[in-house]
Amino acid sequence: MALRSALISILAVAAGYGLLTFLTRGIGGETFQSLVLKVLQKLGMSAERAAAVYTRLLVNGRVLFVLGGFLLMFFLFYLLALKRMTRYLNSVSDGLDRVLSESPEAIVLPGELEPMAEQMNELRRRLSWRAQQAVESEQRKNEMVVCLAHDLKTPLTSVTAYLTMLDEHPEMSQEERVKYTHITLEKAIRLEELMNEFFEITRFNAQDITLEKREINLSIMLEQLEDENYGLLNAKNMTCVVDVQEGLLMLGDPEQLARVFDNLLKNAAAYGNEGTQILIQARGGNGGITIVFTNEGPQIPQKKLEMIFEKFYRVDDGRSSKTGGAGLGLAIAKRIVELHGGAISAVSDSKNTRFIVNIPVDAQVAKGESNEKERKQRQKRNPAK
Repeated sequence: MALRSALISILAVAAGYGLLTFLTRGIGGETFQSLVLKVLQKLGMSAERAAAVYTRLLVNGRVLFVLGGFLLMFFLFYLLALKRMTRYLNSVSDGLDRVLSESPEAIVLPGELEPMAEQMNELRRRLSWRAQQAVESEQRKNEMVVCLAHDLKTPLTSVTAYLTMLDEHPEMSQEERVKYTHITLEKAIRLEELMNEFFEITRFNAQDITLEKREINLSIMLEQLEDENYGLLNAKNMTCVVDVQEGLLMLGDPEQLARVFDNLLKNAAAYGNEGTQILIQARGGNGGITIVFTNEGPQIPQKKLEMIFEKFYRVDDGRSSKTGGAGLGLAIAKRIVELHGGAISAVSDSKNTRFIVNIPVDAQVAKGESNEKERKQRQKRNPAK
């Protein structure tokens, strides 16, 4: 397009130059002068009057005629270029309309606009994919809400039944009363868990996660995970081994990152085999930190592995008290990691499933903090210094 516009401009200048040359030579030539004088005399002018008019208008005003002719030629070529440009714009407009339409036909633009046509086709593919993902996510959410609503009935009915029995039978023995009270409490706790899942869905749809970054020690944060989730691990007779590099410091939101690692550990515990080990590893280097959660359990098929970070997606096709959840933990983890400029992925084989988190870190800040930590440790060992 730019080349054609330049060529049209050159043609306009060349045509103007040719017109200038023609008029300069023509007006000054005897043939042109004689022709004009004859025309003026036929119109009733005398020879002297015709000569005076010719001199005043054509000889003395020659520059104006040349300028007028040049502008006329330039205007004509400009209209030609504008018409071509308008055709380009109309083609682009039609292409944009197709991007927004559901037509399967590929977008085709004039040869000069082929790169733009390729970008439009790619944009349409991405928009179509995102629309499909949104529909599938909404469908999964609706199915999850229906399942939750159904699951709420069971513990609620049990709680009502046991409380009614306790209320209507005051003569019940203390041992039986304690037994049924304990069962009622378990059902109430399960009811609370289901209600929390409802709130989790609502928060995820309405929440805009914002980060409050400060310097944090990832090593300490990961080491605390095992203690904080002891009850969860003990329920499945699982152990957790934390193998992290000391002094892994970075700028980040400690609450949100703790949420990421907590979700990953709970996911590993939920889908790992009973009596197995969960391994948490973390290493720094090359301007970033890599954290890996590994659990022993069934292999996740590749097709499901590609969708595992989608909201409301669950690896298992049904809900159970064993795995529970609204299918938001990994989606939330992905969002938080990406807000930190990092990435999260998953790989699975016949023995292990690994979730890998890569987070960039400010090397200068980390190095400075490590030096400060070493200095304080030296001071503790040698107070006199």
